[in-house]
Amino acid sequence: MNLIFDIETVGYDFESLAESQQEYLMRYSEQEKDIEKKHEMAEESKRYLSLYPLTAKVVAIGMMNTDSEKVMVLYEGDSNDDLVVEEKSTKYKRMTEIDMLKSFWQYVGKSDKLISFNGRNFDLPFLMIRSAINKVKPSKNLLKTRYDSKDHIDLLEQLTFYGITRKFNLDFYCHAFGIESPKSKGITGMEVKELYKAGRVKEIAVYCGEDVRATYELFKIWDKHLNISK
Repeated sequence: MNLIFDIETVGYDFESLAESQQEYLMRYSEQEKDIEKKHEMAEESKRYLSLYPLTAKVVAIGMMNTDSEKVMVLYEGDSNDDLVVEEKSTKYKRMTEIDMLKSFWQYVGKSDKLISFNGRNFDLPFLMIRSAINKVKPSKNLLKTRYDSKDHIDLLEQLTFYGITRKFNLDFYCHAFGIESPKSKGITGMEVKELYKAGRVKEIAVYCGEDVRATYELFKIWDKHLNISK
């Protein structure tokens, strides 16, 4: 079984961070003399909190079993709710972040290979650090040498030939290869924080599931036309 995966993350409120952390994040903006630019730099630093596992948490993990082509999306909620909702070929299940991480690594342990879009540079390091913070040990080392795709295929690495050509986002590749983009439903990664603040976590989960499906379609094209090693 191959496992397609994707995650969605949300940064902590800036004010919830320790004073020393806030100072560290704002060190460059504080040095800026131009007031307008200083404000822009400060706001940018706050927006980027979602990108760092030390200042953000996982709120959704989407996974697809390529054998069954069914998607499971784990998303933030009280694990005592035990709410499982099935829609079409996608199952949504609420759980805490720590349980999401435990479940993810259990699925990883059962899979032959993982497939992602930018997973090597973002998703996997994020998941590993968040796992350590939550005292969860990964079941497999998926961050070996950059060119080792035995256990993990990062489609962004493959489609740029390991950085030789320019990188684009998933939406851009979807349009180029004739795949329905998850962004076509009106949600982008930049809106996840606002959806989260509004309590619309299920919509984040749906978006994550669409990302997984788009990644799978992109993988099939890459595997058929560009996977020369087969």
